[in-house]
Amino acid sequence: SCIVYQDDKIAAARRWVPFLVGIMGGAFAIYLSLKGLKKIMKIDFSSALMIGLGVGLLIWLVMVPVIRKQSQGLENRNKSLKKLFGIPLVVSAALLSFAHGANDVANAVGPLAAIVQASASGVFTDAVSIPLWVMAIGALGITFGLFLFGPKLIRMVGGQITKLNPMRAYCVALSAAITVIVASWLGLPVSSTHIAVGGVFGVGFFREWDAQRRMKSALISIPEASKQPKEERRRRKLVRRSHFLTIIAAWIITVPASAILSAGIFLGINAYMGGAG
Repeated sequence: SCIVYQDDKIAAARRWVPFLVGIMGGAFAIYLSLKGLKKIMKIDFSSALMIGLGVGLLIWLVMVPVIRKQSQGLENRNKSLKKLFGIPLVVSAALLSFAHGANDVANAVGPLAAIVQASASGVFTDAVSIPLWVMAIGALGITFGLFLFGPKLIRMVGGQITKLNPMRAYCVALSAAITVIVASWLGLPVSSTHIAVGGVFGVGFFREWDAQRRMKSALISIPEASKQPKEERRRRKLVRRSHFLTIIAAWIITVPASAILSAGIFLGINAYMGGAG
């Protein structure tokens, strides 16, 4: 709203786009300071926060002239704003991919690392050292999974839940990346896919709320608009309810289903090993 619904959209974009890119870079710098440098030096949260603020300010200063140059000659309409979000969207997608790798690979290789540790030492310990080859297996698995099964999910998240343009996609990628990075820093085994889809829902439902708010304002000045058919009002919903309900059901079902399946497999293996012994 700070850009799209302004009278001078280009001027608003010149103010806000560098600021948004600075936030993205600052969040990334904080995460790297806390997680990536911990083996080199010990950095507390306040120092990491100062580093993030410094990096964010530096990126903002760099992006101000870049966005100003890109915006020269652009028409004052929403379509022109897409050009200004090209580079930020690519960078935010790269940051989101990094966040996925930091979280999802760890979730995938955690059990394998515990098995390798127990096999090597003969005992189970809380502190598990993760060999490089175990991390490589997780990275290769996620890469092949993306190539084999990723396109279908990408199509659903990118266009079938709600309509995304570069600005909306940037908001989704930035919010998801920051959420996953914070969760990884806290050691929380969250689902990066669920977080990204939640970001898409957030953008879509905000668009619905904003459109309804503007429509109510228009009804005050144009009473005839209140006679709009129910079918037309339903068609104007900006989040597809079928996909929304399907995804919510999947979120509710998959965790207990996986737990039950895992327990059943363990019970079967345990019974077989006990019988064999």
